[in-house]
Amino acid sequence: MSIDERLSEADLAALAALDTPTVCNALELIMPERRAVGFTVRQLVAPFPALKPVVAYARTATIRSREPAAGGAKTHRARQIAWYEYVASGPKPSIAVIQDLDGPYVGYGAFWGEVQTAVHKGLGCIGTVTDGCVRDIDQMAPGFFVLAGSIGPSHAWVHIEDFGGAVNVAGMTVSSGDLIHADRHGAVVIPRAAARKVPEAAAKIARREAVILEAARRPDFSIDELKRAIGTADEMH
Repeated sequence: MSIDERLSEADLAALAALDTPTVCNALELIMPERRAVGFTVRQLVAPFPALKPVVAYARTATIRSREPAAGGAKTHRARQIAWYEYVASGPKPSIAVIQDLDGPYVGYGAFWGEVQTAVHKGLGCIGTVTDGCVRDIDQMAPGFFVLAGSIGPSHAWVHIEDFGGAVNVAGMTVSSGDLIHADRHGAVVIPRAAARKVPEAAAKIARREAVILEAARRPDFSIDELKRAIGTADEMH
């Protein structure tokens, strides 16, 4: 699949029907060389854990909040508008993947709150994965997906430092346009070449696991039954 080829709504829906750990399992089968890369490796806060998994195309940015934006208010506003234009462009749905650059003060000021979630949702962005701070939990746009480094009360001097480049959030490196799958467990980049293969791989893994789970849940379960179940699962293709 070409890097510019977009997945159909049916393709996206099939991916969204899976949780993120299952997607990671499927990618291990499809692309074993990526077994230890491409996903978040540090815990992020999920303020809305009941939200279903999301699948969307990354819009990337870096932020700072301890000091005012360089260049003054006009430069800050121009960069903010340019960010909004970038978010509104490209394939939909989108998800904002934002890296906080404030070093040990990650999460010092919140980029996300009532206003930003409403604006971004209106521009076709369905959520964010960030190691920065969020606030206004009760006032956020309904259904807006959030994984964040922390929750805090103030936005301080938060501003977009740059956008459109590669970022690293909680150990996950993301480029603009990458396909992201996320739920309350974390997030993972799905390589375009593997995207349509993930549901089938996930179903294959589920069939293998079902054999072991069925055995484990029987009242007569034993180590011998476990060995037989594992053998049967290993033979399934």
